[in-house]
Amino acid sequence: MNPASGFAAIDFGTSNSGIALPTPDGVRLVELEPGHPTMPTAVFYRLDEEHPAAEPTRLYGRAAMAAYVEGYDGRLMRSMKSLLGTSLLEQTTDLGGGHSVRYVDVVVGYLRHLKRAAEASAGAPLSRVVLGRPVFFVDDDPERDALAAAALEAAARAAGFAEIAFQYEPIAAALDHERHVAAEELVLVADIGGGTSDFSIVRVGPERRGRADRRDDILANHGVHVAGTDFDRRIELDTLMPLLGYRSFGPAEAGRAPREVPSRIYFDLATWHLINTVYNPARVAELRRLKSWYADTLLHTRLMTVVEHRLGHAMVAEAERAKIEVAGAGAAEVDLSLVESGLATTVESAAVAAAIESDLERIVEAARETLRRAGVAAESVGTLYFTGGSTGLNALVERIAAAFPAARRVRGDRFASVAQGLGLHARAFFS
Repeated sequence: MNPASGFAAIDFGTSNSGIALPTPDGVRLVELEPGHPTMPTAVFYRLDEEHPAAEPTRLYGRAAMAAYVEGYDGRLMRSMKSLLGTSLLEQTTDLGGGHSVRYVDVVVGYLRHLKRAAEASAGAPLSRVVLGRPVFFVDDDPERDALAAAALEAAARAAGFAEIAFQYEPIAAALDHERHVAAEELVLVADIGGGTSDFSIVRVGPERRGRADRRDDILANHGVHVAGTDFDRRIELDTLMPLLGYRSFGPAEAGRAPREVPSRIYFDLATWHLINTVYNPARVAELRRLKSWYADTLLHTRLMTVVEHRLGHAMVAEAERAKIEVAGAGAAEVDLSLVESGLATTVESAAVAAAIESDLERIVEAARETLRRAGVAAESVGTLYFTGGSTGLNALVERIAAAFPAARRVRGDRFASVAQGLGLHARAFFS
């Protein structure tokens, strides 16, 4: 077999995924969708409304998101990577119409779709793969972290790959950055995506390029399971969910203070992989019985509208859109007329900053801890290399940069630099 063929590199991300293939002099990204080298990590199981017993059609990426937004009958799956290392992975979830699927099979199906896309682009079968992985799938739990890595490897084998290797995602980003480095330096890679914030201190330089074994150049790795989806959840809870009764109180009663309404429903509605659990008929009936807990019953009515019309994912999407818009314009108008005619709110930058403050501090502390583990001073870091979708949030970049004032800032391709670097590693590893 030609050493430059038969393998691929896959960045299986929480929010977006990408594939790199070898070329005679480097690697190239696969166009997963027209005009896009990456695609949302999303699957939509679309039901046949005329023949409900028929097997659901699976749509991927932007097609999956569009089918969901357009209101087709079915089930949207996102953030599948966050299920690795959890008991949910082996559980079965309802798709509607009498159909169900195991979460692990959702992951396998998505990886198989990526493999087929890579093979179509390569024009040849691909049996070997380098998969990106976060520094930690699960924080402070080595056993569950190992289970998550094993689950991803098993899913890749089930998808058809015979030889599987892993590389840390922030290391891959460092390899992508190294292509443009003229002299040796220490780089702090900040790879902050949808599910994890990972950091690495890496020695890079022109004389080190192409080495298959870079372990000696990795001074430290560290990370936390906090990133973009956590920002979205906190923003939704703090700015949108109060309109549905989050942190509201019940009616005043003689002799005791009003009770705060139960909050679990709001946390579940703001968490992608838990939203559909809210729609269970028994739980919907239980929520209806909570009406007397609300002093303002209009809040309960809005909550039930979201639950009964299955608007949970649409609410999360509004929170994510508000986060992006606030980052660019300082404020965002959120139209919630899908919940109640005329309902709207404004999300200000100060509210977003307050909502994610604790998450930002955890992420910055993870960067500092990476430095401590490397045993180097902050002044020794020459470059901060930012990659991952969440680094589009300027408040996050500014907070990390403030801890390393002497380092220059370099922004990689937020969505493709990890896939590119994984491809470079795969080329050296398999060759």
